[in-house]
Amino acid sequence: MRKQTIQYTSSLDALIAVTKRLSLYENQHQMNSEDFYRQYNQGILSDDVTFIEWANDYRHYLALHQELEQRLNNVA
Repeated sequence: MRKQTIQYTSSLDALIAVTKRLSLYENQHQMNSEDFYRQYNQGILSDDVTFIEWANDYRHYLALHQELEQRLNNVA
């Protein structure tokens, strides 16, 4: 499987894109990303390609969220 690299103009644009992908996974699997990630890390869920991608997107979401939160706190 060939992966694409997408570059965003801002962290906020990237966060929006990742959030949209997470929403698709959540709707498809009827589970929120936080519960999914906890179960995935506990080994309850398989290492299916979709789950690996979902976990990576969720880690990316957490990192972007933290980055933007820190920027906002530095401005205040």
